[in-house]
Amino acid sequence: MPVNRNPTVRQRRLARTLKELRTAKRLTLAQAAQQLACAESKISRIEAAQSGIRIVDLRLLLDLYGVHDPSTRGGLEALSREGRLRGWWDRYSETLSPLYADYIALEADASDAYSIQTLLVPGLLQTEDYTRAVVRAQIEDATAQQVETLTKVRQERRSALSREEPLRLWVVLSESVLKHQIGGPSVMRDQLDFLVAASDSPNISIQVLPEASEVHAALFGPVVVLSFPETTETDVAYVDSLLSTLYIEEPDEVLKYANLFRRALAESLSRTESVALIERIAKGMV
Repeated sequence: MPVNRNPTVRQRRLARTLKELRTAKRLTLAQAAQQLACAESKISRIEAAQSGIRIVDLRLLLDLYGVHDPSTRGGLEALSREGRLRGWWDRYSETLSPLYADYIALEADASDAYSIQTLLVPGLLQTEDYTRAVVRAQIEDATAQQVETLTKVRQERRSALSREEPLRLWVVLSESVLKHQIGGPSVMRDQLDFLVAASDSPNISIQVLPEASEVHAALFGPVVVLSFPETTETDVAYVDSLLSTLYIEEPDEVLKYANLFRRALAESLSRTESVALIERIAKGMV
């Protein structure tokens, strides 16, 4: 079987989950291979996302690993069946960096997103004009076409919030984010008005971390933790900066970011107080 040298995000997620399930049961590659009556190298390739896995083999492994919940099994089978499928973002592969495309793929499949934003409004909640201003500032030599393409991509990402089972988005915004003049007062006022409107959605929670909070000392950039519907699948943390993007998959490390989110959330204003603050700041934009 040829080696898959360009696995999709879904294929990598399934591979990682199968390896974690095996190691959690303290089973060896040899024992997994015995279940499938195959060579250990086949299991290694599956767990490295270098090879796909047939549904019949997946079911046998899940039996061995003690995964009996129908919903969990169905979710993992869906990852296997749909592993090769590329999403809508693949249309923009010439513009998007591979890491950004991977993040969009993860976001599209996630059930929950926990976001700490210290500098900007999160992409899922940005207006078009706000996004254009951000892109122009971050990519100084961006062409008009690049700006519009990246703006369109960010708007299309929002479909995750309105699908049949919408993404649940939990956002902690530093108070200073609301006061930055991104794109000028008019653009910023419209952006803040949009945040107020978005907060009415049952699957969107926006809370503001006051400037006076000492938790700011523990925040060193935007962080998003993504959770997935399958209970066997571990969370992923995404840390972004101007020059790099970092994915963190090790459970112990992801837990540190999840705990950081909880600390920031505990220090934040309530949802009602946050909306009232956003409204006051918006009214002051002239």
